[in-house]
Amino acid sequence: MRGVPESHTGWTFLTNHARVLAAIAEDRTTRIRDIAARCQLTERAVQKIISDLEEGGYLSHTRQGRTNEYRIEEGTVLRHPADFGPTVADLLALLAQHDVEHRGRGQQLHGTPPHARSAEADRMAGAPRQRGS
Repeated sequence: MRGVPESHTGWTFLTNHARVLAAIAEDRTTRIRDIAARCQLTERAVQKIISDLEEGGYLSHTRQGRTNEYRIEEGTVLRHPADFGPTVADLLALLAQHDVEHRGRGQQLHGTPPHARSAEADRMAGAPRQRGS
């Protein structure tokens, strides 16, 4: 599992529900404790989010001994009317693709001076986009 970044204040693009779902998509048998650490949430908050996702029909689980195995209902659509069209599977595929690209580029770009990076690499690394690029 990748390292947890420093805490962040203010608004973010992804909700905690999306983060928890992405963590489960990465490992269907992950523990609540591990999800909480990855998402920088309390275990109680993760339990509540999992409950919300199950009540909403996005997630279900079965007990496998002492652990849970989660099943994501990938055909479900995103909740907000403005997001109609893409499914949960589409969102998770996009997040997984970003993780793969970001990890690869992060390793390649580590220590690379900013002027040597491409605009696309800067965008993927979170640098502000300049006009005309």
